[in-house]
Amino acid sequence: MKKVLLLIVLVMLIAAGAGAWVWYCATHPYQGFGSEGVFVTVPHGASRRGVARLLERNGVVRSAFAFEIYARQHPKRTLEAGEYFFDKPLTGRDVFWKLAKGEVYEISFTVREGETLYDIAHDLEAGHFMSADDFVKAASDPMMVRNIDPHALTLEGYLFPATYQLPRHPLAVELTAKMVKKFKEEWARISPQMADSDKTRLASGYPIASIVTLASLVERETPKKEERPLVAGVFENRLRKDMMLQCDPTVIYALEQEGRYNGTLTGADLHVHSPYNTYEHTGLPPGPIGNPGEASLRAALQPAQTDYLYFVANTQGGHFFGATLAEHNRNVTKYRRLLAGLPADPPPPPPQKPKQRQKQTVKQKQTERQKQTQAHSKKKVHAKPRRGNA
Repeated sequence: MKKVLLLIVLVMLIAAGAGAWVWYCATHPYQGFGSEGVFVTVPHGASRRGVARLLERNGVVRSAFAFEIYARQHPKRTLEAGEYFFDKPLTGRDVFWKLAKGEVYEISFTVREGETLYDIAHDLEAGHFMSADDFVKAASDPMMVRNIDPHALTLEGYLFPATYQLPRHPLAVELTAKMVKKFKEEWARISPQMADSDKTRLASGYPIASIVTLASLVERETPKKEERPLVAGVFENRLRKDMMLQCDPTVIYALEQEGRYNGTLTGADLHVHSPYNTYEHTGLPPGPIGNPGEASLRAALQPAQTDYLYFVANTQGGHFFGATLAEHNRNVTKYRRLLAGLPADPPPPPPQKPKQRQKQTVKQKQTERQKQTQAHSKKKVHAKPRRGNA
């Protein structure tokens, strides 16, 4: 009987000790890794025991056993897969809830309005997320947008400009899927609002592909949001008249596709043989030349109603607009004057002074008086004498 009681007491002491150890590990911060921090990747489908051992091996928790016991006290919470970063001492409890909430390590990555898929690829490689080739390969597969653009050649135009939270090494396919999903969400929000107006191209039956392509041209032509409906209106008017759009960014895009663009566009480049060259082909190019943001999509959906057919830069980020070739040529002259450091319009000629009668000098006045006196005297000398009374 004494042995049984002794065994029971021993078990209770062990249990109490284990409970105290679990409590201590759960409530006291621990750091078994270096000052530079440590990354821990929790794989998909990992068990609580497997995660506990992984954390202990990387010096994140004191005891895998204590962490597993604490985790089992919360059976409804799962430990989310992903990469986690630890750079300071944490309690076992804090580590558990960090994983249960899925607070994975993420870095902000921004896609700017108007960037091409090649620009995005370069930025991703510069940020050490992935190689540019991996992203270009993923973005060259248009399957994700076949339901909205059956003839899309790539995902260009549908990689929506926004700030994305990325892990250190995202998969290219997962990233393009996230960007396309963002485009579809924004399109669903914008297009119903615009379709309420009878003037919209969407209400007139234009396909999404045409609107996104036009929006990409507008995006690349002007950084000013207030100008974008005007630029869209110019392109719309030229399309209606079957005029070439003559949009420089389409030529740049054609050169980028061939790896020939060096940052400068020359007159010879305007003759590059490409379906994207709007100096050689009428109509819109065969697809978007960049990824437009909300303002440009709205402008393409509802272009400004004007007579403008031309625009030229004003050297201040905006443009001069003209309805006729003569007006455009005057605007080109203004642009060249501004480039030369002169005011856009030449100063008006000075006003001509009206002719004034010359003032007579004192001597001239004296001479004039003498002439008048002499003439009066002659009249008196030659006057007939009066006859006396008879």
